[in-house]
Amino acid sequence: MGIAELDIVLKSLPAGERKLFDRIFHVSVSTGRLNPPATMHHWIEQHFGSVAATSNQKVVKVTNLVTFEGALFNSLRTGRPIEAREKLDVTAQIVQGTQGDPLQNPHRDTPEDIFGRVEGKHCITGSNIAKYDGLHGIVIFREHNPLLFSEEQIIDYLDTAWRWAEKAHHSDPEAKYFTLIWNCLWRAGASLLHGHAQVMLARDMHYAKVEGLRQAALRYQAEYGSNYFADLYQVHFSLGCALEKEGIKVIASLTPIKENEILLLAPEFNLSLKERIYEALACFRDRLHVFSFNLFLATAPLSPAPESWDGFPVLVRLVDRGDLESRASDIGSMELYNSSVIGSDPFELARLLKRALSGQ
Repeated sequence: MGIAELDIVLKSLPAGERKLFDRIFHVSVSTGRLNPPATMHHWIEQHFGSVAATSNQKVVKVTNLVTFEGALFNSLRTGRPIEAREKLDVTAQIVQGTQGDPLQNPHRDTPEDIFGRVEGKHCITGSNIAKYDGLHGIVIFREHNPLLFSEEQIIDYLDTAWRWAEKAHHSDPEAKYFTLIWNCLWRAGASLLHGHAQVMLARDMHYAKVEGLRQAALRYQAEYGSNYFADLYQVHFSLGCALEKEGIKVIASLTPIKENEILLLAPEFNLSLKERIYEALACFRDRLHVFSFNLFLATAPLSPAPESWDGFPVLVRLVDRGDLESRASDIGSMELYNSSVIGSDPFELARLLKRALSGQ
């Protein structure tokens, strides 16, 4: 079974699990029909396998009723022709792109934060020269190629980022809302190919989408007397789209922002979370052959805040940003203003995650 059969899978759920699913998600199914001229048949067969595959297309729409994130699934879209392509040697492109870049010698070519640098075994921090926020730093990897990472390196990057957050908070106690982002390579929005993550600490309130999620979760708690994140995991688990390992909940999202989105939910910023982040990244790279991705991490405030963060986990989101050889953007007006259009299958992603996290 896959996402195209979600409506069928839902009918087989026990009543309690179906009720919980319907509390969080709405699913609708439609059929796209067309009648191509005979002159197109050969072209359609080349790109989509058969004319019949395009004549009746099943589209599954999933909407999160709590957060109003939504996704439209049509597996046929993964085969659509993309003309703006260029054949690349990715490794050579990265090597060429990191030659002479300012991150090669961070002590000389990057500024430091007013509270100094934080240094790890495999990375060092600098201050971002064009800031998103008042406290905005970069974690610069000693390994230039962002795709050459080990578990030890990923843990060190995350540890160093957290120590940066603690120092930044000490320098400005009013800044307490922490996020980390890693835009890997050009498809993901990286302006420099040299491996690096970005860290931020905000004042007054968390960043807009994190705050929106917090408020949505509190409304859910008030209405149903249940933790939203626990129920979100349970719904995905009942469908085979989630697993738990050493206290970390791992979800193949039913409403991904783009292809192959993974959510990780943790009670705290601990070693197990860092290990699971590495395993998810390694699954992307080694099993799905995803080389460009966005990773996002957000925590509750580093010190007491006036608003409630009860039940809010350490949240990690990881998403595939598409083929590095394509010059066409994977995000258009649909994703910006409507619902995300998805060609990947969360059920298949979950199967790969289960094998990866079990070491199979």
